[in-house]
Amino acid sequence: MKIGTRSVIYGAHQFVLHPLFVALAWWKLYSFPFDPRLWVAFFVHDLGYIGKPNLDGPEGESHVELGAAIMGVFGSKWADFCRYHSRFYARRDNAAFSRLCVADKYAFCLTPKGLYLQMVRWTGELDEYMNDREKYIGEPLTPLEAENLAANTPQSWHAFVRSYLGRWVAEHQNGTRDTWTPQPLLR
Repeated sequence: MKIGTRSVIYGAHQFVLHPLFVALAWWKLYSFPFDPRLWVAFFVHDLGYIGKPNLDGPEGESHVELGAAIMGVFGSKWADFCRYHSRFYARRDNAAFSRLCVADKYAFCLTPKGLYLQMVRWTGELDEYMNDREKYIGEPLTPLEAENLAANTPQSWHAFVRSYLGRWVAEHQNGTRDTWTPQPLLR
């Protein structure tokens, strides 16, 4: 079974838990998500990982297209809402990231560390995430983030990502232009 499929079934993008944490993040950032289209987006935005041989490589980064196609039934605005939940995909297309992107990143911060680390150990995602961690850095790190990044343990990796994404969310939750995200793999 490919890593993307494992991620959706029992990993970081688990098809029930992750969408619920995205919904909680949305609620904390913006307000309770009453619009049923938001709930559809929460549940379909990462389904495109199914069948992908990686999460952070070119194939994995294209995962947004399935959710965008599904959300397209509500119109192009909703397709882009789902497509641009990836800050790398938005950067690639010279488009603004969506609010779903912000909630998705904040969901990482809200997911309990023990649960998250266990899920990504089970699937093998942790190895890929830790090996690829430096390609996501675009903004200077805080001293503690740099220390956690250098420590190279699952716990320090999680602390680094949580801090970095927490700062990214705080900076961008109101739509501030993203200057942090490096150029994506997709071309």
